Amino acid sequence: MFITLEGPEGSGKTSHIPHLVEFLREKGYTVFPTREPGGTSISEQIRDVLHDMKNAEMHPRTETLLYQAARAQIVEQVVKPRLADGEIVISDRYYDSTIAYQGYGHQQNLDDIRALVKYATGGLTPDLTILLDLDVEVGLGRKKSNNEWNRLDAYTVEFHRRVRAGYLEMVKADPKRWAVVNSEQAWESVQAELRDVILARLTKK
Repeated sequence: MFITLEGPEGSGKTSHIPHLVEFLREKGYTVFPTREPGGTSISEQIRDVLHDMKNAEMHPRTETLLYQAARAQIVEQVVKPRLADGEIVISDRYYDSTIAYQGYGHQQNLDDIRALVKYATGGLTPDLTILLDLDVEVGLGRKKSNNEWNRLDAYTVEFHRRVRAGYLEMVKADPKRWAVVNSEQAWESVQAELRDVILARLTKK
């Protein structure tokens, strides 16, 4: 089963995944966590370029293509082999981030973005995608307080509002794949809700 966590900046994806992995392993599942961009040596190098504040002049098309390069590598090297072995893969972001950020955020043509995503992933779609949703100002405030600021965080608040709106549009378009969790709740409440959503889907599957 392929599970992805998505959300605006500061939504808490990264902090929740290790605890979800531990919980599922205690339940007897074989689970592998990963992240995007990253997860392989090649993809992590691309991540460094994408997030470096020194690269502020990066064009949106360049940004989009770099994300697809990192994604193609992890899909072929990590995600597909582990899914083929029957493992659960949980990814901190996947292609919906590109549609939200490079599509809705940068206001690029969504059909072009989806075509690039399909090529990069070989058509691999998650079984479950969970949106950790929150107000963008709250999320950006969290990022600043945690000293985790990167090049994408520095985009305008209006950009980040378009990203969030894009996520919510995707949820409406494909409600069977998506679940939404309010990440402005207490951390423990969010973690409990994430566990419930994932267990319900695993049991159903």
